[in-house]
Amino acid sequence: MRDYPSIAAVDLGSNSFHLVVAREVDGRLQLLHKEKQRVYLASGLDSNFNLSDEAIARALDTLSQFATTLHGFPKESVQVVATYTLRNCKNLNYFIAKAKQVFPYPINVISGQEEARLIYQGVANYEHDTHNRLVIDIGGGSTELVIGQHLTHKLLSSRNVGCVTMNKAYFADGKLSAKRFKKAEIKAEQHIESIAASYLKLGWNTVIGTSGTIKTIAAMVAELTASDEITLAKLEQIKQLFIDAQHINNVTLKSLPEERKVSISGGLAVLIALFRQLHIATMRLSDYALREGLLFEMHQTEAFDIRTRTINAFSDHYNIDKLHADNICETIQLFTSQLKTHWPLSNYDVEMLCWAAKLHEVGLVINSSGMHKHGAYIVRHSQLPGFTQAQQLTLSALVRFYRKKIKLPELLELIEGELSHFSRLLAIFRLSILVNQKRQQEQLPELSIAALDNTLVLHVGAQWLASHSLFEADLEQEQGYLKALGIQLTF
Repeated sequence: MRDYPSIAAVDLGSNSFHLVVAREVDGRLQLLHKEKQRVYLASGLDSNFNLSDEAIARALDTLSQFATTLHGFPKESVQVVATYTLRNCKNLNYFIAKAKQVFPYPINVISGQEEARLIYQGVANYEHDTHNRLVIDIGGGSTELVIGQHLTHKLLSSRNVGCVTMNKAYFADGKLSAKRFKKAEIKAEQHIESIAASYLKLGWNTVIGTSGTIKTIAAMVAELTASDEITLAKLEQIKQLFIDAQHINNVTLKSLPEERKVSISGGLAVLIALFRQLHIATMRLSDYALREGLLFEMHQTEAFDIRTRTINAFSDHYNIDKLHADNICETIQLFTSQLKTHWPLSNYDVEMLCWAAKLHEVGLVINSSGMHKHGAYIVRHSQLPGFTQAQQLTLSALVRFYRKKIKLPELLELIEGELSHFSRLLAIFRLSILVNQKRQQEQLPELSIAALDNTLVLHVGAQWLASHSLFEADLEQEQGYLKALGIQLTF
């Protein structure tokens, strides 16, 4: 596989971990290799949402196997996303630290909305339809629902109800009864009813189900009815078969693998609830989902980068001064190129700084007083398709502290990774904004910057500085602010 310019996507789901390797051939993705391991991560969550040592051990064992498969792959060619269970577990940092010891690739925890978007992209890029379609994915801990047309999603939702969590709540001992199914279905319908009206209003022509739970149910439907079309009547038929069996181990359908028995009853209850709440007539199966969506976006060019499109749309929505943001980006690129020897930053770091530049004034929509705080809140809590939770927090931190005092306790709550690295990003960001604060590009002096360890030296023409005493005062004030980061500024 390493003979090809390959890319890989890893999905750390609540039920299973998946690995897909592909390569680009004539502009199209060709799948080369797949791996799937049952981990049952969601079943390892306790009542306080801490992941058990046993579940962590299962996850680490699988990640170690994946690391062997991916040996030799550069980090930029591997994307790893984690969904419901890792998104919600309280001891995530402990898990990530353990994972780094056996798995060399960064694990990106994504929001439910981002998970839904990627699932839709996985379907949309392989299955074409000219009308609205509803895509549903029942995972181990959550269920994603998306209405879209062509490659564009129109409505996204992620509900905290999945096959593993439902099975754990209503069918943990394997016993099956009409009473248990009724309770499980009502609970699932409660999760769905709040979004049902908006989905029914937008409407769809076709319904597509994807991933393991629906795939298994579709296989059972085919075995019982010789049809590949899922309907509510057929789901009720499977449910009655389960009830008659009284225990999941007594169900002898060839299409129900042993490893699926631990979660299928919960998944069946969720799917029945979806059919009822959304008045679904028929559903068909797709073999494509989150992993394929992730692969598709990895091989896109910068012009089609979903993150760039997201930032541009966000900027348009909040009427950001684009010329000012572009000027700040130019300064960022100047400074980072001049600092590459002593403060080397990656292309991704520079991208993050430029994206933050395009977002840093969104708080103006609320009030100019405290706009950095308002802006940070907006960035942190908005839907930003293409960005992981950690990336969104980083953008929020840059916006929050681009001006005025730097409060370390608050900053540390927003960032992941080393403070020293983020401090350098923030220092460059603040200075880039500071030198552009008058929004008059023609008045900027000749600038250059250098660094040694934690000292930054900004070179400004002495004659220009002498005639711009206010800017000199701003730099002196910035010296005091940057000391909170352990950075000494001289000019």
